[in-house]
Amino acid sequence: MAIVTAASRGMGAACARELARRGYRLALLARSAEVEALAAELGAVAVRGSVTDASALEAVVAATRDRFGRIDAVVNNTGHAAKGDLLSLSDEEWHAGLDLLLLGVVRMARLVTPLMVTQGSGAMVNISSFAAAEPGLGNPVSSTLRAGLGNFVRLYSQRYASRGVRMNNLLPGWIDTYPVSPDARAAIPAGRPGTADEVARTAAFLVSPEASYITGQSLLVDGGLVRAG
Repeated sequence: MAIVTAASRGMGAACARELARRGYRLALLARSAEVEALAAELGAVAVRGSVTDASALEAVVAATRDRFGRIDAVVNNTGHAAKGDLLSLSDEEWHAGLDLLLLGVVRMARLVTPLMVTQGSGAMVNISSFAAAEPGLGNPVSSTLRAGLGNFVRLYSQRYASRGVRMNNLLPGWIDTYPVSPDARAAIPAGRPGTADEVARTAAFLVSPEASYITGQSLLVDGGLVRAG
C-alpha cells in the first residue's frame, strides 16, 4: 500500500502508474481533478488537496489507513518553488517554498512513521532536484531548501533505520515533463533529458525491499549532469 502526492500529472502520475504496475494499492493526493481520473484508472483512492496543507496530508493518510490498514511506501512529490533573483524574493515566497519543499515531507513523516514503526517496515522517497547537489542562481529557493531536505533524510535515517523504516531523496536532472532549453540539453552527458518513467522506476526501486539497505541517501537521476561532489 502506497501514497503518492502531487500525483495528477508528470513525475507524480508516472510514479503512481509504476507502483500500480508493481502491485501496490494506492492512495493519491493532488490539487487538480485529474487525480480522480488517474485514481479511477488505477483503482486507487483519490484525495484532493495540496502538499502544503497539513489537513490534506492527514486526510490522505487516514484514507489509506482506513482502506488498507497499513502504509508500506510514500512517494513525496511536489510542485515548483518561486524563482527569482537571490535577494529579491519576498519572505512570503521563501515561506511558501519551505511549506512546499521541506515541511510537507516533515509533516508526512510525522503522520506515517508511527504506523511504519508498528509494522516494522516502511519506506519513503522524496522527489527532490539536482539543484540540491548543484545550486543554481535561477532557483535559489529550491537550491537552498532541497539541500536542507538532504540533511533531513540523513537525520531521519539516524533515528529510524534501526526500526526498519527508510527515507531517501531522488534528485532528478532535466526531465522532459517540462521544456528543456537547447543549452540545458547540451550540458547533459547522456545527450537527452530524462523521462518521468525513468524517475518513477527509480522511485519504485527505492521504496521496494530490493533497496532494503539504502537509507539517508540523495540519489541523482540526471544523465551525468552533476559531476561535482
